[in-house]
Amino acid sequence: MKRVIFEDDHEAFRASVREFVERSVLPNVEQYADDKGLPREYWLEAGKQGLLGLEVPEAFGGAEAGDFRFNAVLAEELSKVNAALPSCTGIHADIVAPYLVELTTDEQKARWLPRFVTGELLTAIAMTEPSGGSDLAALKTTAVRDGDEWVINGSKTFITNGWSADLVVVAARTSPEKGAKGITLFAVETGMEGFSRGRKLNKVGQNESDTAELFFSDVRVSDAQVIGEVDRGFIAMMERLPQERLSCAVSNVAHAKQILLETIDYAKERQAFKQPIGSFQHNKFLLAELVTRIESVEAYVDAAVLAHTERELTAIDAAKVKWLSSQVQNEVLDHCVQLHGGYGFMNEYRVARAWQDARVTKIWAGSNEIMKELIGRDLGL
Repeated sequence: MKRVIFEDDHEAFRASVREFVERSVLPNVEQYADDKGLPREYWLEAGKQGLLGLEVPEAFGGAEAGDFRFNAVLAEELSKVNAALPSCTGIHADIVAPYLVELTTDEQKARWLPRFVTGELLTAIAMTEPSGGSDLAALKTTAVRDGDEWVINGSKTFITNGWSADLVVVAARTSPEKGAKGITLFAVETGMEGFSRGRKLNKVGQNESDTAELFFSDVRVSDAQVIGEVDRGFIAMMERLPQERLSCAVSNVAHAKQILLETIDYAKERQAFKQPIGSFQHNKFLLAELVTRIESVEAYVDAAVLAHTERELTAIDAAKVKWLSSQVQNEVLDHCVQLHGGYGFMNEYRVARAWQDARVTKIWAGSNEIMKELIGRDLGL
């Protein structure tokens, strides 16, 4: 089915992203997996190609596209390579960017955004803690006022880009008596005294992305490191989570679609009982179903992308596309593994790694159970 949301400018941008991927990413992607992270060269080259500043004002070196469809194109093309690339790149360019663009002072923008756009300043966002993930209101990391400074103590875990980030947006509790209304966001630069990183976490999939534990031991920051208003951090996070979940949905569908297309090619070539396995009625019917499911969810996600571009995407609709896209992604990839037979269980086959990579999408950015809870509440249940 022909997609209708993208225009000529978006397709021209897609071509430039594909060129970047073919020239700078594909020759090195196995090395990324071996190193369990992306080198700084990746970020600098992405910055040179204008891929990191889609939401950043032109005054600070960005493209100021003002159209989330460009973000979607970038996520789709990176997802065709693997699920880790849009995750790492999206954390920086899709998820952290709105915090630094929309909540910061002019001085903070001038300090951080030019290097953010070039890839010289790599970012991460630290919400999840060892004691809990989806329940952001229960944060235990604290920031206590001491004279004209804040003293941050606590820990974060499962932080994408955590190992290599230069600046981390940290959610900390500043007014414990206020509950969810007592959380503030801080920009912690990773060279600050008292900041340390734990081990680079050994994950089931997405080896190309670095994921780490972060520790804060009497990290002292000034008011110049506060992002937004004091005690308004929870609201800021809730306002920006829909874009994070939509970004996940875009990547989920594009990732599964690419592997499904490769599986269809495999089914045409792989022989069993002297005929292509795709010619067996069960496999033929299954692939017909999977293609239809992917295209249906893709159309649903496209509608959400267009709504977000027009500033009309609700938090509930974002929860719906995040839940549905990750569920279908995992189901489709599981079938793709099965269609590959024993080869589908071998790590040298892309389908095996894609299957591993996808499992986390039902957990991060709010688990699918939390997404359904939000949707259910909206129904008055």
